[in-house]
Amino acid sequence: MSGGSRGIGLAIALRAARDGANIVMLAKTGQPHAKLEGTVFTAAAQVEAAGGQALPLVGDVRNDDDVAAAVAAAVEKFGGIDVVINNASAIDLSRTPDVDMKRYDLMQDINVRGTFLLSKLALPALLASGDGQILTLSPPLNLDPKWAGMHLAYTMAKYGMSLTTLGLAAEFKDQPLSVNSLWPCTLIDTAAIRAMPGGSRIVEAARGPEIMSDAAHAILTRSHLATDAARESGRFYTDEEVLAGAGVRDFTPYSLGAAEDQLVPDIFL
Repeated sequence: MSGGSRGIGLAIALRAARDGANIVMLAKTGQPHAKLEGTVFTAAAQVEAAGGQALPLVGDVRNDDDVAAAVAAAVEKFGGIDVVINNASAIDLSRTPDVDMKRYDLMQDINVRGTFLLSKLALPALLASGDGQILTLSPPLNLDPKWAGMHLAYTMAKYGMSLTTLGLAAEFKDQPLSVNSLWPCTLIDTAAIRAMPGGSRIVEAARGPEIMSDAAHAILTRSHLATDAARESGRFYTDEEVLAGAGVRDFTPYSLGAAEDQLVPDIFL
């Protein structure tokens, strides 16, 4: 998993840990951050407390050597790789005249290049597993112009992640690899959202990250499908769609207090 020190990534890791999963976490936060809760090491401790095994690695998904070393360490420690979670992502919703090009580069490097790089370098191990899976936290490729018009730089970066899903699913359609994306129907409470102007107020109308972790778990275990033998690739799932397929009918336990009709819809849908 790229990232995972906190938020949705950590929630996904903790859900998998309850099944006894072995989890390798590549994240930048090795030392406590003044504004962000948790490090890759505290996340690993939580994973192990939940019943899994963890290998925390301090590294940057933008750095080729860091990603290559993480893939090699995963294979050496656990004997292979069955699942890659492309979780690391940067966000800046500035309009084109206002976006700083350093932020533009950051989003392209983490979101698009990082997703492509981790997926690419893990391919040999994923194919060797016999049933490899790549799950990327990115939206459906919705070409309604309003999304590009609202925040072009961010839209380009997130859609680059989604194109990686689309392309890898087609490229490896005849091989034992499933490549899919997952996106929330509503706003999710994360550190990135809280750091935005007015973020502490906005997340009052959000759901907790557990809805995404439960949805990711359903995809990876295929509990949302009609038969255990089924395999889907190239899909752009939403959390509600997946959980409904897994038999969930009530989403209110995931909200942070707001009524369902008061939740803020997520973008790109």
